[in-house]
Amino acid sequence: MNGEVIILEKRYSERNLQLITGKKDICSHITDIPEEMLLLSEVIEDPRKLPYLLETFYTAQIKNEKAFHFALLRVQVDADIRMHEDIQKNQQRKYVAETLEKLLYGELMLSVGENSGLDDD
Repeated sequence: MNGEVIILEKRYSERNLQLITGKKDICSHITDIPEEMLLLSEVIEDPRKLPYLLETFYTAQIKNEKAFHFALLRVQVDADIRMHEDIQKNQQRKYVAETLEKLLYGELMLSVGENSGLDDD
């Protein structure tokens, strides 16, 4: 079972924090996790919170835009890879990450088609 990490008196999934930050040894990086990453961890843990936090994400001063964007991408990739484990849970996690990516960046980097953010222009 996933461990929990307590940061500022709130419980977070250790696995989610590892995924979002891209760091396996999350315990040595706890004090470096920006607020927006903690909020992302909360909302992928409970996607029902997303409708209430859309404005919070939209108006947030994201400390490292590139790192946050890659956190969203990691959640999408992880959800796809683990889809067979729990379809509903992973569809919801992917939906959260895609919705936030569209809201904050205007398009999906991993989208299939002409307007993919990975294209060289």
